[in-house]
Amino acid sequence: MLQKVSICVLLVAIGCTLAKHVELPAPYTDHCILDDKTNLYDPSKQFDIQWFDINLDLPPSERWKQVAGAYKVQIKELIGVLIELISPIFPNAVDWADDVFGEMALKLPQPYRDEIMSISQVTGIPLGQITMYNIFYEIFTVCTSIIAQDKDGHLTHARNLDFGLFLGWDPVAHEWQISQKLRKIIINVNWIKNGKLLFKSNNFAGYVGIYNGLKPGAFSLTANERYQLEGGYYGMLKWAFGLEADGKWMSWLARETFELKNSYLDAKEHLMNTPMLSPVYFILGGVNKNEGCIITRSLNGTALLTELADAKNGWYLLQTNYDQDQQDLYLDDRDTPGDRCMDKLTQKNAGFQGVFNVLSSRTNLNKLTTYTVLMSVETARFETILQSCPGECYPW
Repeated sequence: MLQKVSICVLLVAIGCTLAKHVELPAPYTDHCILDDKTNLYDPSKQFDIQWFDINLDLPPSERWKQVAGAYKVQIKELIGVLIELISPIFPNAVDWADDVFGEMALKLPQPYRDEIMSISQVTGIPLGQITMYNIFYEIFTVCTSIIAQDKDGHLTHARNLDFGLFLGWDPVAHEWQISQKLRKIIINVNWIKNGKLLFKSNNFAGYVGIYNGLKPGAFSLTANERYQLEGGYYGMLKWAFGLEADGKWMSWLARETFELKNSYLDAKEHLMNTPMLSPVYFILGGVNKNEGCIITRSLNGTALLTELADAKNGWYLLQTNYDQDQQDLYLDDRDTPGDRCMDKLTQKNAGFQGVFNVLSSRTNLNKLTTYTVLMSVETARFETILQSCPGECYPW
């Protein structure tokens, strides 16, 4: 019982690690990068991100050895910064992470348990710390996802992944410390099954779940955190206390969907109805005209379904971290500038370049942004481009 309560205390400690000396710029103004003169999209930058194969035909303990070996130093540095940030509030963070999350690892479902154990063995990082690393992404992600359809019905699915809020502000570099470290461990992954490509994703090295992915000819998926009182903490605590046997971890449900489902409609049904441990927005795209939706998930079902065909603008959906029928918090309004830039972009420019430039416009681009991913299910095109926001940018 004590160790289960310890998980709660540690998670709250992480969540309450507030940044110091953060200077807020003036509230957002239109900052849309739309024409060729200000174009920031350079497709050659995708080659800055290394590709790895994860072979699902191998035993789970063998799948991540190459990645873990290549990035063990960077993963260790990232976890070290996280523990350093927690320690002033929670002095025994290292011991508790090792003990509490180490015990938690033994209860994780397969194949994730053996994969995480293998990463721990290869990197030499204690099992509890690798487990914590694979869980805390479920709580601290603020993002923007877009599905845009051009005049010919071709879909582009893209997202900014913003991570590191309240996790250590660097007053010299004017960046979040965790975001700095995460940019160094971004990888692309080809997932192989029966000797063939099954789907693509990008990951933080050593993280076995999925936030973004594409299954060629079938569907694309991104996941954004949904803020609720019964959020990720609540589901994790229910799981830790044995009160939730059926709920899925969000990023593992996304991965499971790519492994098991072969069409947009099958993926949609699975994501809408599978019990979960944390609320989330699943942004799902397909290969055919109007195949796009936002699935607003609670723990036990879908709270709201927003279809591309019914979008107010008729050709795109933009999702941050607020329900489609609710107003954003004023200090965290990324929907308003995002919508304004998309409207200025116009449907005829709704391709990789146009959408990338919208996602490179403030405040959708901010100090938390680590990368932009661009996907086309129709062409199997998948590009990950590192992002940062130097100069005067909003902290989130």
